[in-house]
Amino acid sequence: MKRNTLFALVALGLSGVGVAHAQDFSSWYLAPRIGADFSDKDRNTDTSLFAGIGVGTWVNPNLAVDFEYGINNADFSGDSPRAGHQWESVQLDVAARWFFGELGAGWRPYVMGGVGALRHKAYSGFILQRYNMAPNGGWDPMATVGVGVQYNMSDRLAFRGEVAARYDHDNNTFDPQFNLIGQPASPAALYGFPHHSGGFTDGIVTVGLTYSFGGGHAQEVTHTETQTQTQTTPPPRQPEQPVQRQTTIDLRGVEFKFDHPRPGEKLEPSLKAPTSASVQILDEAVDTLKRYPNVHVEVDGHTDSKGTDAYNQKLSERRAKGVYDYLTSHGVDASRLDGPKGFGESQPIDTNDTAEGRQRNRRVELKVEGQ
Repeated sequence: MKRNTLFALVALGLSGVGVAHAQDFSSWYLAPRIGADFSDKDRNTDTSLFAGIGVGTWVNPNLAVDFEYGINNADFSGDSPRAGHQWESVQLDVAARWFFGELGAGWRPYVMGGVGALRHKAYSGFILQRYNMAPNGGWDPMATVGVGVQYNMSDRLAFRGEVAARYDHDNNTFDPQFNLIGQPASPAALYGFPHHSGGFTDGIVTVGLTYSFGGGHAQEVTHTETQTQTQTTPPPRQPEQPVQRQTTIDLRGVEFKFDHPRPGEKLEPSLKAPTSASVQILDEAVDTLKRYPNVHVEVDGHTDSKGTDAYNQKLSERRAKGVYDYLTSHGVDASRLDGPKGFGESQPIDTNDTAEGRQRNRRVELKVEGQ
């Protein structure tokens, strides 16, 4: 669970908004990238630098859509009729990426598909003018498919690596036919390029970053709801108890070893390897609570069903105590924390019949209430 998930759940607890609103948090992002274009051999161009930038949005926790711009200027190869010149290409496309794994996981592989258009300029300006061609080149349809992986470094910043194939339906750059009857041959024929009208398939390998924007949605909804309550609620004749909206946050990713912590054992040795992943999530919980100073949190520990009820009750209390101590030792005021409380095996969130289910049940939760 990353900070953006924690932020959303805290906002949910404070404002009572629906999950759909929480998913809007930080949904838009900027995605610059850089890499290499391994051109189709029939282009007669060398491998070239590819650069691009996109603006994307999360449609749901698994699907993102990017609006992308890319450019690469490839040198014609040394044995090409245009050696010493460049083939300029500009790409505009819309790409969808389907991510596997849970929202907030560190590494998330994905598959990608997109459609768009490529603008070509394989010849210089005076040649284009001579043959009555558009001075900035022509546009042709393109499609792309690929695979990649994204690593979430923080709530806003992520790394992307991607390998894609791009089909470019360019049927005019190397068309050596006459433009019109009685007119000179096309530039391709003039320079001696072989006829090629079936399009090209290039390989594109890129690395890049995504930087997420957001943070205003939950606040706006909170303001609107408060305003509506003020307008519609009549003046109370008697003091009323405020309605407490509670959200339970499962610190998924903070995983305990079986039968740990033992009495007197510190928190980190009791965590399942790699412990750095669990510590990172705890640090993010600390950071989130510091960003929401009015939030009051109850720290609850739970176990699987292995062992007696009495033993599991003590074990759950030790787990809650370990997280409680970690929060307070890293700057969260103890006055904002209830507990630590243990519930033993009484509140499972998964089956205890499988190793995976028991691992999920060995957990610590935060119950969040706005003050």
